[in-house]
Amino acid sequence: MPSLDISIPSASTNSTGAKPYTAYTIQIRAPLRTRSLQKRYSDFVAFDKTLRVQAGAAPPAPLPAKSWFARTVGNDALTEERRRGLEAYLRAIDSSPDDRWRRSAAWRAFLELPEEGSTKSKVLGNIGLTASGGVVMDAATWLDMYGELKNQLREARLYLTKREQAQQAQAQHEAGANAKGALVQAGALIRALEEGLKGLSGGGRNGDEGAWGGVEKLGDGEVRRRRDMIGSAKKERDGLESVLSAMAVKSAASTSSSLSGTTAVASEGDKQGLFRGGAPGGRGRVLGAPAKETERTRELDNEGVLQLQRQIMQEQDEDVQDLTKVVRRMREMGVAINEELVLQNQMLDLLDNDVDRVQGKIDVARKRVDKIR
Repeated sequence: MPSLDISIPSASTNSTGAKPYTAYTIQIRAPLRTRSLQKRYSDFVAFDKTLRVQAGAAPPAPLPAKSWFARTVGNDALTEERRRGLEAYLRAIDSSPDDRWRRSAAWRAFLELPEEGSTKSKVLGNIGLTASGGVVMDAATWLDMYGELKNQLREARLYLTKREQAQQAQAQHEAGANAKGALVQAGALIRALEEGLKGLSGGGRNGDEGAWGGVEKLGDGEVRRRRDMIGSAKKERDGLESVLSAMAVKSAASTSSSLSGTTAVASEGDKQGLFRGGAPGGRGRVLGAPAKETERTRELDNEGVLQLQRQIMQEQDEDVQDLTKVVRRMREMGVAINEELVLQNQMLDLLDNDVDRVQGKIDVARKRVDKIR
């Protein structure tokens, strides 16, 4: 487990309860964001006891000694000394070559860290929820997800390099499957980022207002910058997928050419294996037969196929939603045209009445003119 950048920059006195206490602010810095949380000295004591039990050994640095004078409100010198001791305690665990303390559940729970190895899975697991509107994405989460997208593209590039350098078919297949899985996950991340950017720019799915409720919006310049980031990542992903497809076609061509040049005769067992699982007599449909492989599923494992299926279903849902919007818009246009036609008919009726009235006046005027003559 990689080490963190942990510090305790300050301590404050909380007097809201019946008994005042000192709260220490723990700051955890990451490349994309910084988190802060507050803990009391009693929390450190409970954490230390649990950590000793789970790790089976004492931490590399002891907790600062407990002193009655440190409880005195306004004793800044003792509070500062304890703050430095607690900071040294956490940093000793974080920088220790032995990571058994950092891998314990107590360490993750105390610092409110995700489960081990779930930094990636947490982001990927929320993709479907984000795209469906179940999770509200803020600006910092968006950057975390973009960082995970870059990691997926980097992994896909590394696997493609391994596939190109591999000499055996099994190694090529494994590297290609891993690259395809990374690209599928990258595609899901791109769609989630696009959906999240709509919410951050005020174009979400929350009714006609089109905004994620309770999330601050980004400025137009920042929205354009992040949209360009998505565009460049999408181009990179498409390029890597094209390279993978070309590798697959090249591998299939070389395999077929090698098979066409062989003179080996199929054994009786091989012949029987061709019809194994079929209907009696070799006719009829075989229930539960595997689906035909395509270029998109050729080098995917079970998890990759499942992720690809979710991606296709999500794309279909988005197409249905777009179609629903078009049909609703056409219906609104039809209703508006009908209302306009009704209004025009009423105006024509009024014009017809005015013409009849004016025609009657003209007839009366002509009769009077005839009498004068």
